[in-house]
Amino acid sequence: MGKGKLAKFRENETFGNVIQPEVTDFMNFSHPLKGRWNADVFKNDNPIVLELGCGKGEYTVGLARMFPDKNFIGVDIKGARIWTGAKESNLEQMTNVAFLRTRIEIVSAFFAPDEVSEIWITFPDPQMKKRRAKKRLTSSLFLTSYQKFLTNGGCINLKTDSRFLYHYSLKVAQLNNFEIERQTADLYAEPWVDDVLRIKTYYEQLHIDDGNTIHYLKYHLPHNKQLVEPEEDEEF
Repeated sequence: MGKGKLAKFRENETFGNVIQPEVTDFMNFSHPLKGRWNADVFKNDNPIVLELGCGKGEYTVGLARMFPDKNFIGVDIKGARIWTGAKESNLEQMTNVAFLRTRIEIVSAFFAPDEVSEIWITFPDPQMKKRRAKKRLTSSLFLTSYQKFLTNGGCINLKTDSRFLYHYSLKVAQLNNFEIERQTADLYAEPWVDDVLRIKTYYEQLHIDDGNTIHYLKYHLPHNKQLVEPEEDEEF
């Protein structure tokens, strides 16, 4: 491990807005902040928005600048990546930004029912192999996890350069009769693109520089609905 990463890990420990729990019992783990984020971290009752797989936290920080009346939490397992957004938000003394270093597979252990109002999933690994379908962050397995803490009908936003992941995620939404608010296979060609959607992550800019088209999907995830998955041999 490089010295740069070690320095970032050490600095993360000094940031008051970075939570880095040690988890040993994944089956029975429940974090003390579960149900307490507004009271103990943000000191207000504003809505909470998550960026899952936040990387360097560009969306977490960018959205927090735009919406001071909301709280934003970036979630990622890579501490050296989280450091970028944590450092930036600390330097700007932003009080509506936090970062959680953990695996998204256990994110429901950190949030209570109805504690989160919206989720952003920005340029995740599309996990294209069939045997890794359950690893896709928009699979019915992950969506079932999100149902545990997302408000009823809360928004899921997906930005991706992967045509496969976009069409797969759209199929999941259609198959489960979700209310789809926006869908496009070419985001920046749309007349309704706003400043929120123009926030670009480090990885998005790389994809754009490589000539890739950006896809976007926004839908509402209901409670109390058993979710189904597309057939494994279906093409996307």
